[in-house]
Amino acid sequence: MYTVIFGRPGCPYCVRAKELAEKLKNERDDFDYRYVDIHAEGLTKEDLSKTVGKEVLTVPQIFIDEKHIGGCTDFEAYAKENLNLYQ
Repeated sequence: MYTVIFGRPGCPYCVRAKELAEKLKNERDDFDYRYVDIHAEGLTKEDLSKTVGKEVLTVPQIFIDEKHIGGCTDFEAYAKENLNLYQ
């Protein structure tokens, strides 16, 4: 399973999502991720909105196997329910 996290510097929820992804990568053989710094890549929230298919107001925006999961708390809930993660 491949996860992409779109985030920005200084965002505490982006940091939390990235830390969770790193933990999953270390604990599972079937998990990998990529963190995309939207500022470094020149992406805007409008660009993310087009990718997601609806208006995006916050980051991170997280995709697992190209399926939009949502933000950090959505990712945490998904990991707990589907990836046997107990934080």
